[in-house]
Amino acid sequence: MRSIIFFLVAALAEISGCYAFWVWLRLDRGLLWIVPGVLSLTIFAVALTQVDTPNAGRVYAAYGGIYILSSILWLWLVEGVKPDRWDLVGVGISLIGTMVILLSPHRS
Repeated sequence: MRSIIFFLVAALAEISGCYAFWVWLRLDRGLLWIVPGVLSLTIFAVALTQVDTPNAGRVYAAYGGIYILSSILWLWLVEGVKPDRWDLVGVGISLIGTMVILLSPHRS
């Protein structure tokens, strides 16, 4: 449960941090958007280090499914674009991969 919370914090921080840069560069809203972007991306990096696993690569791989889910939620809730069935199929497939990576017994 603790890992899921840190994955969700990481996803929100990464997406909002990257979105701040999107707003700055693509929507031409001003250089000050970098400040929340950098802060959010720092929170993202710190949050991923709190996931309980000894291998960084495995954390990053498992996080991919959480990131995809969070990105589709962002698309819907922030950008106002309703996900289609293919978005949802992709999320489902990626979350299966996340569960396989996180819940399978791994050799050291």
